[in-house]
Amino acid sequence: MAPAIWHPPTLRKDSDEEAERRATWLELFYDLVFVATIGQLAHTLAGEISWPGVGGFVLFFIPIWWCWVGATYYATRFDSDGLFDRLFAFMQIVIVAAMAVHVHHGLDGGDIGFALCYAAFRGLIVLQYIIAGHYNPVAKPLVNHFSIGFSLSIVLWLGSVFVPAPWRYGLWIAGLLLDLGTPLNAGSRLALVPPSLSHVPERVGLFTIIVLGEAILGVIRGLANLEWTLAAEITAVLGLTIAFCLWWLYFDSVDGSPLKSLQQDGNIALAAAWLYAHLPLTAGLAMAGVGLEHLIANGPETPPEAAEQWLFCGAVALALTALAAIHWMTCNLGSPRFRRVLTTYRLGSAVFIVMLALTANLTSLGIVAWTAVACLVQVVFDLFKTRPASSDVAP
Repeated sequence: MAPAIWHPPTLRKDSDEEAERRATWLELFYDLVFVATIGQLAHTLAGEISWPGVGGFVLFFIPIWWCWVGATYYATRFDSDGLFDRLFAFMQIVIVAAMAVHVHHGLDGGDIGFALCYAAFRGLIVLQYIIAGHYNPVAKPLVNHFSIGFSLSIVLWLGSVFVPAPWRYGLWIAGLLLDLGTPLNAGSRLALVPPSLSHVPERVGLFTIIVLGEAILGVIRGLANLEWTLAAEITAVLGLTIAFCLWWLYFDSVDGSPLKSLQQDGNIALAAAWLYAHLPLTAGLAMAGVGLEHLIANGPETPPEAAEQWLFCGAVALALTALAAIHWMTCNLGSPRFRRVLTTYRLGSAVFIVMLALTANLTSLGIVAWTAVACLVQVVFDLFKTRPASSDVAP
């Protein structure tokens, strides 16, 4: 059915929905442009595995992630799938596609264009919130708060265009801190207009799936120009095993997000911590895909370069550490004691994998194999560790 020409944004509440909200076809199409952008960013990192390369990756990845979060959290509150919603989505798709072009050039020529794209994208989000606030008076306090904080960030990003590097990136960081901090200072205004308890975890999970796809592509790209020996095939299967284990560990608990604490008692800090923990998780998954590609492409029986070894091991360890934080906050995993044990397992595996990065003369196959073992231990623990009865679970 075609959308109405004009349908004003209406505040959507879980209590008013006939069924749990799910991602729309437009949202799934919308995600495709972020797939392309993250793919371009990973390709840029693959061409320069070094501390400056990782720094550039992070500097681009955070704004890309925040653009997706901003659009998702607006949509979960006000999306009516009207004509103007679709037009705004199309304009954002065009901007993100331009961001993908600029991240391909990285900090060496793509930063000014990227800054302009980010400012334009965030400007559209602010405009959407202002329109939504006009039609939904109850959301006006939150809209005003978001509009001021996000607009100040936009000013910093636009100002960075006129500042030479590396000072330009200082303005980027200041702008990102404003963006990320604005929801944290919203107070009760955020609790009055909470996100959907079913829609947001699904959307966040879909973004995680997008980034996990980079690990799959890393295996494929690594094998593309490599002779198919038994050792190479084993390394590839173990690489896929790592991706599958990380998928298993995350998606077994994604539906128990602590967002309900925002609705029930206004606990903004817990809900925000759960969301923000996905930033290191998804960044780690994307970088792990690049590291895996290099380990496989170098040959399974060849010790990788130190930078490649550190990238892969550090990225997987970062993802497991973020999972430890997410699982500590996930309410459907059991009592605090059980979640503490679960978190300890995640952190223990992360430490073990960091130790692999410190180990010299390990072959690529050895590194991937031991990392796969560390991830499989987590899955086995989840399978055989009995969770407390529901009566023992803390509310």
